[in-house]
Amino acid sequence: MASVVVKFQKKKTKAILPARQSTMAAAYDVYACLDASLTLKRASIAAVPTGLAVEIPPGYHISIRARSGLAVKHGLTPINTPGTIDADYRGEIFVPLVNLGTDDFTIQHGERIAQLLLEKTYDIEWREDTLSETARGEGKFGSTGLR
Repeated sequence: MASVVVKFQKKKTKAILPARQSTMAAAYDVYACLDASLTLKRASIAAVPTGLAVEIPPGYHISIRARSGLAVKHGLTPINTPGTIDADYRGEIFVPLVNLGTDDFTIQHGERIAQLLLEKTYDIEWREDTLSETARGEGKFGSTGLR
């Protein structure tokens, strides 16, 4: 499989490069880059710095997604999941985390806080037209049932 080059700069010396945790993982874990621990109180939000900036090739973007273990065990997830890093953004990557858990959660420097997934961006040609019929039609939330 061919790789895609994503250039990066460390905005902070101690920043850690995102890494896969297994050979076939789709996403790369991203690490908190902190000078001191950060306690995220219940129901609060914090933009957690990564210390990294990237240059994503044209035609791609990176989505920021939750780490399932943090989400399930502690209620920690990106507030705008999935977040999007556009190919023309050159600033430091911050992960806006929300604590939906029942306890405060303390993040230390070097902890894995989210996942980054490189994805293809498609141009869309919007065309006004009559839409095809489907069995669901205009059925909204829950219209297909639970089972």
